[in-house]
Amino acid sequence: MADKTSIEATKGAAKTVKPRKTAAKSAALEPTAAAAAEPTLLSGGNPQIAKGYGDAPVQAYIAAMPGWKRDVGQRLDALIARTVPGVCKAVKWNSPLYGVEGQGWFLSTHCFTKYVKVAFFRGASLQPVPPGPSKQKEVRYLDIHEDDQFDEAQLAAWVKQASQLPGERM
Repeated sequence: MADKTSIEATKGAAKTVKPRKTAAKSAALEPTAAAAAEPTLLSGGNPQIAKGYGDAPVQAYIAAMPGWKRDVGQRLDALIARTVPGVCKAVKWNSPLYGVEGQGWFLSTHCFTKYVKVAFFRGASLQPVPPGPSKQKEVRYLDIHEDDQFDEAQLAAWVKQASQLPGERM
């Protein structure tokens, strides 16, 4: 049986040993120009965009939305910016978020295979309440499918109401 000192020395040695990167491994970890040019689409066609604050990451997300969803993303972003001047934007958890400084995030969007989901974080307080239920008491959704003609006036009314309610922590 080994004594306590030799066991501790072995444990300590194991903690300090670091694997060395080979040139081949380092090169494999570097993004290629093609990978940088083409965003990764996650399940359902949701773009994988790095977390970031401001308009640029949101625009990168919208540009990476596949097919008809890109037009929906552009229309939603423009409607939100018109309705809430000075809106704060970010991409977190691979979803664009919209908020008001000092009040928090009030809305997010997300791509799924057959629709774009708009999440109102305090949707249960909106009038009329958006149609999509949630497992979370306050959240309500609006799902926009390819051939849907969504009511921009109603959506703008929801956005305005939502922006005036306390949101999720920024």
